Amino acid sequence: MHETATRGRIEDEEHILPMRVHWEDTDASGIVYYANYLRFIERGRSDLLRLAGLRQQEMWDREGLALTVRSVFVDYLRPARLDDDIEVRSRLVDIKGASMTAAQIVRREAEDLVRAEVRIACIDRAGRARRLPAAVREALARLSPDSAGD
Repeated sequence: MHETATRGRIEDEEHILPMRVHWEDTDASGIVYYANYLRFIERGRSDLLRLAGLRQQEMWDREGLALTVRSVFVDYLRPARLDDDIEVRSRLVDIKGASMTAAQIVRREAEDLVRAEVRIACIDRAGRARRLPAAVREALARLSPDSAGD
């Protein structure tokens, strides 16, 4: 099986994923198209989970469980532009029985460009909510020890 490299690093319970804005991310004026920020933050969350030791495909294959976005709130503050070096900062802020919440920021240098709050639910193959498995909760608690309660 081919192993995909995990990107980014964790500092103070926050995952930091450096990125560069490419032409494909922008509109005709060279500004990042608003929907592409969702792609950026998804990559940040996915690599955060990988660094926690979670493999979502294995969770699906072995346990029939998936993590899916339940809701997202996005606040667009300033635009990123073609060739900008940006970073996606992701932090788990709440872990419950069958869901978790991530706070995410897309930043250029010290400037916040986009802030998002994403609620993620654990579901089974039929799409019904299920409790996060104990091993998943333990891995997530290592990233957010103050929020591992029900």
